[in-house]
Amino acid sequence: MKITQHIAEAKSTLFSFELLPPLKGENIQRIHQTVERLMEFDPAFVDVTYHREEYVYHEVQSGLLQKRTVRKRPGTVGICAAISHKYNLDTVPHIICGGFTKEETENALIDLDFVGVENVLVLRGDPIRSEGRFKAEADGHSYAIDLLNQVADMNRGKYLDPDLKNSNATQFCIGVAGYPEKHFEAPNLASDLRWLKRKVEDGAEYVITQMFFDNAAYFDFVAKCRKQGIDIPILPGLKPLTTKGQLNSLPQNFHVNLPDELVDLIERAKTKEAVKEIGVEWCIRQAKELKDAGVPGLHFYTMGKADPTAQIAKAVL
Repeated sequence: MKITQHIAEAKSTLFSFELLPPLKGENIQRIHQTVERLMEFDPAFVDVTYHREEYVYHEVQSGLLQKRTVRKRPGTVGICAAISHKYNLDTVPHIICGGFTKEETENALIDLDFVGVENVLVLRGDPIRSEGRFKAEADGHSYAIDLLNQVADMNRGKYLDPDLKNSNATQFCIGVAGYPEKHFEAPNLASDLRWLKRKVEDGAEYVITQMFFDNAAYFDFVAKCRKQGIDIPILPGLKPLTTKGQLNSLPQNFHVNLPDELVDLIERAKTKEAVKEIGVEWCIRQAKELKDAGVPGLHFYTMGKADPTAQIAKAVL
């Protein structure tokens, strides 16, 4: 079922969550454990991240460094197929620009169509860590809107090869990311919203936001979107803060702000258990307020840890 259909038919606030593929060499058991832990809350869908390649350097016998390309978390398409088959649960794979040519993107979308995936989340993706800034493939997309248009073209039966006749029109429901505190590369939120509106005009059907820790940021973001004529569903993304180290890592990696009150509470906590309890309680407060405000769903970034999300869902849903 498409995400937009889930939202249209929902009788209460939807619950969904994100999964990370296991590291290369690990099995899928952890994924199954996470899904099974959260199935009692009747998730509408699960989205599965995609992680592009990285560069590693190994010293060879001569003493020189040899550069090697590795993908540490492969398996996005396979995980989506496995979850759909085992749990009869809709999955949403991330589709990214980085690391893909247009031809490779087309082939990946064909694979997803063949295994029955109906939804995608279109993202530019992060740069390779060692490079610092995003670089597209030689025949790839530089921006999420261009990738979105390739998916939209396939939904119209338009493929890269102009000579294809009677080609299958895919039926992907296209989601995009939203940034209540703006994308870190955007000059300001107004610019960010103009591009988001373009994505809606070009075929985006729903938005999942970056995590945020102050609901005012989400409410303000939605109000500004509506003022711009962006009228598709906007699902808030939530994550419980569970370690003191995340006071630094979350703003650094995800470019989000942490409220003074939350930071003060975490800094004063004496134990790991106390930190986790504070983070979960904070997220429960967020989720309850968002639910009371009538948001279409609550989307949780689990980072592979089901228990905190289960605690929150049990208290809110």
